[in-house]
Amino acid sequence: MSLTDGARLGTYLKDRRTRLDPAALGFATGRRRTPGLRREEVAQRANISPTWYTWLEQGRGGAPSADVLDRISRALMLTEAEREHLFLLGLGRPPEARYRRSEGASPRLQRVLDALLPCPALIRTATWDVVAWNRAAAVLLTDYEAAPPEERNALRLMFLDPQARARHYDWDAIARFVVSAFRVDAARAGAAAEVAPLVEELCRRSPEFAAMWRENEVLPHVEAVKRMRHPQLGTIAFEHSVFAVDGRLDLSMLVYNPVSAVDAGKIAALLNKNASTD
Repeated sequence: MSLTDGARLGTYLKDRRTRLDPAALGFATGRRRTPGLRREEVAQRANISPTWYTWLEQGRGGAPSADVLDRISRALMLTEAEREHLFLLGLGRPPEARYRRSEGASPRLQRVLDALLPCPALIRTATWDVVAWNRAAAVLLTDYEAAPPEERNALRLMFLDPQARARHYDWDAIARFVVSAFRVDAARAGAAAEVAPLVEELCRRSPEFAAMWRENEVLPHVEAVKRMRHPQLGTIAFEHSVFAVDGRLDLSMLVYNPVSAVDAGKIAALLNKNASTD
C-alpha cells in the first residue's frame, strides 16, 4: 500500500470514527478533545491492537488484512457501501461477497419499472427471485401475481413452467446461458448455501437442468436479440439488458426493450386494451 493510499485510508477511518456516539456505544463521555470515539475505543471494539489501529490512521504499518478491515468495519458500524469503500482503500479490491436476504423492492424502484412501459421490466434478487415487475412483464413474460411468492423464481420458471418455456425460441441455448448466468450471480453474491435447495430441486425435477448444471459452464455475455412467442401478439423481438440497482447490491433490474417500434406499439396497444377491461 502506497503512502497516498495509506493516507486516504487513515483519513476515512478518522472521519468514520468521529461520527460515532460514545455514550450510545457504552463509553464514558467525560472530557473529549474531539467528537466521536477515541482510537483505543475503536481498537477495543475491533479487538485489535490500539497501536496497530493508530498506525492505520497515520497511514503507516502496511496493508491491513481482510480480517482486520472486517473487524474495523463492524467496530465503526459501516454500511455495506462504506465497508466496500474501506476495502477498496485498504486492499485495492472490494470485500468478498457476504450474502444478505433481500427485503424486496422499494416503491421508488416500482415507479421506475412502471415508467419503462411498454418495455417489460422486473427486479430480481441475487438468487433470482422476482420481487417486482411492471404490467408489461406480467403480460409478456409471466403473470407473477398469480404465482405464489416462493415460485416467482426466474430459474424455476425457465425449467418447470411449460408456458414460460414455450414462449422462448431456441430454448436450449437460452437455458444454457441462464444456468451459466445464475451460477455466476450466486457465486458473486456469496449465496451458494442459499441456492442449494433450489438447485437440488431442479436437478431432481428437470433432467435438462441437471445435465446443464453438471457441465459447470460459465459462458461469456453476448449481446443478442431475444425472440419470444406471445399468444396474442405473435413473435416479439427484444434486446435484453441487466442493470445493477444503485445502493442495492442484492438486486438487479432486467429490461426487455422491443427491437422495433412496431413491436413496442403492439405491446402498448395490448396493455391499453387490458387496462380498459379491468
